[in-house]
Amino acid sequence: MRKRSHRSRAVLAVVAAAVVAVTGCDAVGGDSAAPSERAKPSPKPTPLWDRSPRSVAAVGDSITRGFDACDVLSDCPEASWATGASPEVDSLAVRLLGRTGAAERSWNYAVTGARMADLPGQMDRAVRRKPQLVTVMMGANDACRATPSAMTPVSEFRADFEDSMRTLRKALPKTQVFVASVPNLKRLWSEGRASPMGKQVWKLGICPSMLGDADALDSTATLRRNTVQKRVEDYNKVLAEVCAEDKRCRSDGGAVHDYRFGTAQLSRWDYFHPSVNGQARLAEIAYRTVTAKRP
Repeated sequence: MRKRSHRSRAVLAVVAAAVVAVTGCDAVGGDSAAPSERAKPSPKPTPLWDRSPRSVAAVGDSITRGFDACDVLSDCPEASWATGASPEVDSLAVRLLGRTGAAERSWNYAVTGARMADLPGQMDRAVRRKPQLVTVMMGANDACRATPSAMTPVSEFRADFEDSMRTLRKALPKTQVFVASVPNLKRLWSEGRASPMGKQVWKLGICPSMLGDADALDSTATLRRNTVQKRVEDYNKVLAEVCAEDKRCRSDGGAVHDYRFGTAQLSRWDYFHPSVNGQARLAEIAYRTVTAKRP
C-alpha cells in the first residue's frame, strides 16, 4: 500500500508539472493572450506623392497666362493649361479638382514676360494660399532676349530656381511641385515662319533671339538659333536636376520640350504661343505627370 501511494503521488507531481508548463507558455504568448496584447499590423506609410492634390497654384510666364490664345497680344488666363476654366482646355486644375473646385481652389500667379529671376517673388505670393500643388513653367523668356548674349546665364537661372524652391519649402514643406520643361523654341520658329501674319507679329518683339530675321538661313542666323536652342536645353537640364533633389517635385521628363507643336497648337495671331488647342495638350502632359503612379 505504501509503495502504491508513493507511486501515485509521483505520477500526480509529474502531471501537475506538465500542466504548469503548458499554462506558462500560454501566459507568455500563446493563443490565449488578450486581443489588446496581440501584435498590431504597422500602418501603411503616407506616400510622398499625392496623385490627387486638393488645390493648385501656378507660377510662370506668358504661356501659363494663356497669352495670345484668345485674342491678339492679350492674356487669356481662362485658357491657361494650369488653372483655366475653358472647357476646350480642360486645365490641370479642372482635371484634378473638378470645375467648381478649380474655381475655388486654384490660383494663377504667372506674369507675361516673366523670367526665372521673377520666380522667387511669384512663389512667395503663391505660398500664401497654401496650395497642395504648385506648377512651374518658366525659362522661355530667359532665352527669348534681344540677342543671344543677353540670355540669362545658366548659373543665374539655377540660383533663382533653387531660391524659389527654398522659398516654397520654408513655408510649405509638404507641398508638391510639377515642373514643365521649356518648349523647343527652334521648332516653334520652324512651324511659325510659314505664316506671313505670324512673322509680322514677330517683328513687334516676340522672342527676337530666335524669331528675328525669320527667313534668314545663312550661317550667322543658323548659329544664332542653335545658340538659343542650346541654352534652352541647358535650362531644361537645370530644371530637371533641381527638381530631382526634392522628394516632392516631379518634372515632365522633357515632355513639353519634346512635344511637336503644329500650327493647330499655335496661336493664330503670333504662331509662337500655344493656341487653345496647344494649351489643352500642355494640360494633358501635366495631368499625366501629376497622376502617374511613379515619376
